[in-house]
Amino acid sequence: MKEKFTYVWSVIRLPVIAVVFGFLTGAVCIAVTGNNPVVAYIALFRGSLASIPGFGETMYKITPILFTGLAAAISFRCGLFNIGAEGQYVVASVAAIAISWFGQGLPRIFLLALILTAGFCAGGLWGGIAGFLKAKRGINEVISTIMLNWIALYLANYLVRIPLSPNVRAGLSPAGHSVVVPEVAKLTKLKAIVPAFGYSSAHTGIFIALISAVVMWYILFKTTVGYEIRTVGLNAQAAEYGGISKAKNTMLAMFLSGGLAGLGGAVQIIGLVYMVNQSPMLPGYGFTGLSVALVGNSHPLGCIPSALLFGILENGSRQMQLAGIPSEITSIISGVILVFIAGSLVIKLAGDRIKAKWGKRAMRTEQEGL
Repeated sequence: MKEKFTYVWSVIRLPVIAVVFGFLTGAVCIAVTGNNPVVAYIALFRGSLASIPGFGETMYKITPILFTGLAAAISFRCGLFNIGAEGQYVVASVAAIAISWFGQGLPRIFLLALILTAGFCAGGLWGGIAGFLKAKRGINEVISTIMLNWIALYLANYLVRIPLSPNVRAGLSPAGHSVVVPEVAKLTKLKAIVPAFGYSSAHTGIFIALISAVVMWYILFKTTVGYEIRTVGLNAQAAEYGGISKAKNTMLAMFLSGGLAGLGGAVQIIGLVYMVNQSPMLPGYGFTGLSVALVGNSHPLGCIPSALLFGILENGSRQMQLAGIPSEITSIISGVILVFIAGSLVIKLAGDRIKAKWGKRAMRTEQEGL
């Protein structure tokens, strides 16, 4: 029991310390502005957790960033840095809304399943492009995914402006710059199931996100596929020596990563946004997902409390503002947490390299002495 506790603490220690340090820094900033940190944090948690509607709003904030956090976590586990969750999210959104119009004649449950599948596959294929370029051409995935983000955005804008089918055209808004989701394809709001959720925008997509986290945990830690992905991430050369294909797992990890981001895009479109419109900028969920994965220690289950933390900070900031405290404090807290974690990882990496270097030097000296 003690060994298990020690192991768990070693895994969660860095995120926990980072969160505590972030909130302490936030408290100092609040005090500097002449406000009471205790009052501020009471307002923060009251606004996001103390009521059922408030908790519902937190859940709807969590839903998209949990998907993109899982996407980032999968790529991290394979030693990859998927910056393309934004583009994968956008491409999947277009695929989801197109399927929602093409499949209106299907039973609702089958239509929803088809939309989610289309979103996963569209995002997965978009992420798979970067995976293929990395595996077969050695192109850095950071560069390729950033470029693919903007290609996805402007491709989506083009498809919204010039729909590919009369069925999709029927969903155009009067301005012609957005395509709306038909009523039959919308996810159920939680307030329709539990009226106490009131004004909350939370929808059943949160359950899809939680199930996805559990499924990805199982795949990563309970299957051969996950073992190979993690092995490549830990030491690609050793994995190749052991018969594990680095190229195959790179492409697979990027497909799964893109698929999760895409699934998040599909869920968000049919659960909350209900439209895809022309936009000059990316939605931002993918970049927040990177933060979720870092704080969650790149663990699918760890991404759940991590996403909850960011959801609380975003939703509760409005209540803090009503209490006369700058809402930007929550951004400072988030930033400090990320800097602390990133800095600690950099220090650890540098320490490991120094140890390895001195170890090789000591071995060489010993061999020369012999």
